[in-house]
Formats: sequence, structure tokens, C-alpha cells
Amino acid sequence: MSETVKGPKSYFPSIEATYGKSIDEWIEVLRPTAGQKHMEQVAFLKEQGMGHGHANALVAVFRAEHGGAEGAA
Repeated sequence: MSETVKGPKSYFPSIEATYGKSIDEWIEVLRPTAGQKHMEQVAFLKEQGMGHGHANALVAVFRAEHGGAEGAA
């Protein structure tokens, strides 16, 4: 029995289908921004062509799973 995905990860299938990259690829795109604030990371993804809701969901998961300040100098 599979559980229904809830929260920000529920956007992942749509993100992959809409933008043609896997979530792992998007995580790699975000890695250089690890020291930035949440909304700065969202703005960065929007500059890459991602919509606000999808960017916000991806950043929320990135920060939760990879740390908000990962790689910060």
C-alpha cells in the first residue's frame, strides 16, 4: 500500500513534468545557493524559468533535507 505524498513533495511530479529535469537535477542547481535565504533561492529558481509555487516547494524541501546554510562560507 502506497501513501499519498503530502506537503511540498507533492509538487515533485509536476515539477519534473513541467520543467524536464529530475528533482535530483534541481537539487544540484540549488546547491550553489545554499548560503542564501529562502526567498533568494526561490528568486534564483524563478530566474531559471520555474514558477513561484514550484520554486517555493523545492526550496522548502532542499532546506529541510540539505540544510539552509550548507556550503556557506
